[in-house]
Amino acid sequence: MDHKSVHDYLQSKPATFITQPFAQDTDVYKVQHKMFATLSEGKEGQVDANGELVWWLNLKCDPDEALLLRDEFPAIVPGYHMNKRLWNTIILDGSVPDDKIKEMIDKSYDIVVDNLPTAQKEELAKIASTLNK
Repeated sequence: MDHKSVHDYLQSKPATFITQPFAQDTDVYKVQHKMFATLSEGKEGQVDANGELVWWLNLKCDPDEALLLRDEFPAIVPGYHMNKRLWNTIILDGSVPDDKIKEMIDKSYDIVVDNLPTAQKEELAKIASTLNK
């Protein structure tokens, strides 16, 4: 997935909104004011085989699964500027399959939603049901 596809998929999650509290080039994706992803340009000068900028996606992750993913994919590393036990950075260089990225996004979103207070979960469920009609 390229950064535009990732951005669109992140935004498709119910009640997601974007802030930029760190820098103009880092989008932070939140649900109910809780962060579940960040998307930013990679390290300065990092480009892919086509000469395009490489983007980095930070996602929340189960700690055990985080380690397994890092072993499976060289483009998945401990979360950049994040709690490295709970976050992974996916380097969007084309080496991680799109379906796997979507699965990781879904899990990150679900981890955050599952930890919301009951009232916020109910509010989110109403929003989601309205969108699915």
